Amino acid sequence: MASTVARPQNVSHLVEPPQDLREMLELARFLENHESPALLLGPDGEQIPLPMQAYEVLRQVVSAMERGASVSIEPVDRRLTTQQAADLLGVSRNTLIRLLDEHELAFERLGDSRHRRLRLHDVLAYRERKNAERRSRLDEMTRQAVEDGLYDVDADTYKEVLAEARKN
Repeated sequence: MASTVARPQNVSHLVEPPQDLREMLELARFLENHESPALLLGPDGEQIPLPMQAYEVLRQVVSAMERGASVSIEPVDRRLTTQQAADLLGVSRNTLIRLLDEHELAFERLGDSRHRRLRLHDVLAYRERKNAERRSRLDEMTRQAVEDGLYDVDADTYKEVLAEARKN
């Protein structure tokens, strides 16, 4: 999938949670207790209703920061370099290039160059697919362990049963 990207790259801004989380916890409690958006109050006393979409983003940001997580808000159509995409997925750049070559992820080329760009949306969708596959495999392994009576046994017994299964 090749096309030309005419837009400059967006700059990512990471916001760290505050050292003292008391105000964040207070805001989180406030947002949890109110289902509809509040008013935004300016320093001059002017009030404006907060649109529901902005309110939902605020709730998600506050929830993440309350847990001590850093936050970055990016447009989903933002284009990432191969290194940025690899970092986001937690894989090496070489692994990401292999995924691109195997058509696991969509990408675009910058003009006639060899440089590839990936949409943030596509990278996040791929990550979610892979996470869902991992959860499914883990669920299946857990189900099998329960069926085999191995889910609640101690580690030594599990190792013995596993060694026996490998012999067979």
